[in-house]
Amino acid sequence: MILPRIIAHRCGGALAPENTLAGLKIAARLGCHGVEFDTKLAADGIPVLMHDELLERTTSGHGRVADLDSLRLARLDAGSRHHPAFAVEPVPTLEEALRFCAALGLWANVEIKPAAGQEVETGRVVARHAAAATGKLLLSSFSSVALRAAADEAAHLPRAMLVEAIPADWRERMMETGARALHSAARALTVDALQAVSDAGFPLACYTVNRREEAERLFAMGVSAVFTDRPDLWASAEM
Repeated sequence: MILPRIIAHRCGGALAPENTLAGLKIAARLGCHGVEFDTKLAADGIPVLMHDELLERTTSGHGRVADLDSLRLARLDAGSRHHPAFAVEPVPTLEEALRFCAALGLWANVEIKPAAGQEVETGRVVARHAAAATGKLLLSSFSSVALRAAADEAAHLPRAMLVEAIPADWRERMMETGARALHSAARALTVDALQAVSDAGFPLACYTVNRREEAERLFAMGVSAVFTDRPDLWASAEM
C-alpha cells in the first residue's frame, strides 16, 4: 500500500476549521494529495465529520453530536471558532466530504471515531458509505471493534490500525482487524518498533508532525507518511 507522504490532518490542519469542506479546499489548493478527517454518527445514523463527542470546542452547538440529527448539525457554525472568515461553515456529512475529495482528486483517510457504545454501528455505517464513494480512501480507527465491523461490511476497503505507542502485540491486532497499515504517534515511535513494522512490509504513518525537520528525520528513518497541521510547509511537488 502506498500512502501520500504529506497528509493534511483533520482536512486542512491549522489553516482552516477542522473537519470541514473549507479545509479540503485549502488542502487541495496547497497541492496536498492526501487528507485525514474524523467521522462519527449523528442521531439519525448519518456519519458526519467531527472529532469530539461534544460540540462546544469546534461549533456553535452544545451537547453531544450523537443527540442531534445531521440536518440540525448542518445548520451549526463550524467555522467561526477557527476564524471569523469561516463563519457559518457547516458540519458536513461523510458522503459530502467523500464526494468533494473525489472532485478535488484527494486521497482520504477516514478515521472512524465512534461515540462510546457505538463502535460496531459506526464501523459498519462508515464502511457502507465509504464503499459507495468513487475516490481513493483508507479507513482507520483506534477501535479494533470498529475496524472489525468495517471489515465485515466492506472487506475490500483498506484499513489501518491507529495507536499511540506501537504495542508489543501489534502484529496480532493487525491480523485481527485485517489492517494493512499502522499509524502511530511520532513522539512515541522507537527505532526498533519501526524496523519491525517495516520488516513485516507494512507502511507506517506518524501523527501529528508540524515541523518540516521532524518530518524529514522520520522519512530518513523509514516512515512512509506524516499527518500534519501545517501542509503549507511543503511545496506541492513534494507532497
